[in-house]
Amino acid sequence: MSITANERAELCDLFQQVGPDAPTLCEGWTTRDLLAHMLVRERRLDAAAGVVVPFLRQHAADVTKSIAAQPWETMIQTFREGPPLWSPWAIPVAGDKANLAEFFVHHEDVRRAQPDWEPRPDDPARDDALWAPLKLVGRLLFRKSPVGVTLRSAGRDDIVAKKADADKGGRAVVLVGLPGEILLHAFGRPLDKARLVVQGEPDDIAAFEASERGM
Repeated sequence: MSITANERAELCDLFQQVGPDAPTLCEGWTTRDLLAHMLVRERRLDAAAGVVVPFLRQHAADVTKSIAAQPWETMIQTFREGPPLWSPWAIPVAGDKANLAEFFVHHEDVRRAQPDWEPRPDDPARDDALWAPLKLVGRLLFRKSPVGVTLRSAGRDDIVAKKADADKGGRAVVLVGLPGEILLHAFGRPLDKARLVVQGEPDDIAAFEASERGM
């Protein structure tokens, strides 16, 4: 089983464990809302486009509402079965790579919204796989930072997600931690839900933390 497939299976198990009304780290969303979002993304490309195409947003909302009205067990089983064959997410290898960050982040959105959560045990293979999307889209995720951003994880080459601006004094921060923890923060999850260290001058750290992150 691939790392991405394992994330899917474990997330489905967790959905069953916590039920449809559990909180998540996605503001305003219960687990039912989150799973409906994931099903729309994977199975209704016409509606998923509403994330970026304004005139499709109402259609996306209607489709999401319809999916969310399904029985909870049906929703879980549908997601567990994976994407339909016609979906681009079903392409071997490519689908796995494209889904890994999404599945990991949303898996942790459920885990870390529960009381007394703890990070999962280290998994070097998973960590290496999660470093890859940071290399690809780190600049996009940190594009709104007013200071430079470098990502650092032991045993891996640094990623410069945003270059420091020399005209602004070269202000910058360094995020240090495991790839999954950095990825969560890159997608906008707060520091109290991600185990990493932000290094830099206090004013630079404050400016970075106040900035919007994610897609």
